[in-house]
Formats: sequence, C-alpha cells, structure tokens
Amino acid sequence: MSEHQTTAPTTEGRRARVVLVDDHRMFRAGVQAEIGRTEATGVEVVGEAGDVDQAMTVIQATRPDVVLLDVHLPGGGGVEVLRRSTSLMGAAEQPVRFLALSVSDAAEDVIGVIRGGARGYVTKTITGADLVDAVFRVADGDAVFSPRLAGFVLDAFASTDAPPVDEDLDRLTQREREVLRLIARGYAYKEIAKQLFISVKTVESHVSAVLRKLQLSNRHELTRWATARRLV
Repeated sequence: MSEHQTTAPTTEGRRARVVLVDDHRMFRAGVQAEIGRTEATGVEVVGEAGDVDQAMTVIQATRPDVVLLDVHLPGGGGVEVLRRSTSLMGAAEQPVRFLALSVSDAAEDVIGVIRGGARGYVTKTITGADLVDAVFRVADGDAVFSPRLAGFVLDAFASTDAPPVDEDLDRLTQREREVLRLIARGYAYKEIAKQLFISVKTVESHVSAVLRKLQLSNRHELTRWATARRLV
C-alpha cells in the first residue's frame, strides 16, 4: 500500500469487524496499520491468518463482518476458504462477507472467487481510504470491484464467450490450479516449488492430486488438457 495513501473516516459511529487473510505477514501488518485505526476508520481488525486452516479457525471464532481474502494461500487458496465458509456466508443473521484483496487481476482468479461467493474483488494497489469504503460497502451487502475489474467481470458474465462452468476444473483447489498451470508451461517441480514457496514434495502431492482428479496419467496429458482449456 502506498506511503502516500491515507485513510478517511467512514460513516460516523459505524464499525466493521474485519479478518485479514494473507500469507504475507508484512502485508497484513501494512493493512492493519493503514485501515485498523478503529477510531479513525471504523474498522476493527479482529483476527489474522496466513493459510486456509488458520483462516477457518479465526473466521469461525470471530464471525467478522468482512474477511479481506487473498486469492493465493497455502492450503488451497481463497477459493477453498470460500468453499468451507458457505454456511457462514448464508447465515440469516450476521452473515460473513468476503472481499478478495489480491495482487492478481487474472481472469481465472477473479471469476473463481466470485463464483465461490466473494462480494467483490480489489487489487492491492487500492488506497487505504478506498479499501475502508469497500469494507463498509461489502458489509452492507454491496458488490465492490476495482474499476478495471468491474468492467471485466460484467463483460465476462454477460458475454456468450464467458468461461462456462467447468466441473473438472472446479474440482481442483486454487493451489492445484496454480501447479497445473506451471506444469503445463513446462516448469520443473523444483522451479514450481520455488515460485510458490512450497516444498518439492508438496508440488509432487499436488500433481498427483490433479492427475487423479482429472483422470490423467502423466504431465504430457495434463499439458494437453490445460492447453485445450487455454489455461497455459
């Protein structure tokens, strides 16, 4: 978040309880410093998490108004958090709402979390003041997107060329999709591990899971599968 950004007071007297989910501790600290000054912003950060399991523990314990959710997380990604939070999002009283906050503006990431139930998607270039505003709007049930992504999302869902529901692809976790894409691009296991900050053994486990779920036998078949779906 830019050092030139400032937060603006939100609607007077209002409060929004927020959980930060991002695997980069320094980024969480930056967001906390930027928007978590409750008396100035109305935002109260009630918990943080760095992976999917931690996120579920904190979200279930605190029942926040809004979860600021990174798309790429250890343990299955933001989509996995959304999948496990379906009942919380649908609660009649005090529903937990999710706002994706990611560095990625890739189509599959945006569409994936919106399909999963997120109420919006903003990139990490957002200003602190705009992020506070987005938190309160999402808490109210509005949909919020970064300006460029708003047009993109509308086009994607309105167009006949919009990505159809792919049941095979939807069986994969977010992390498995990341590994799939890198495998299809020709990366070695060691290179994938370095890029995703995971071990080679974990990469191998993800590849095995992808092959099993897609009923494929080897990485060559996997590459053809991904290429046919324009995932590479």
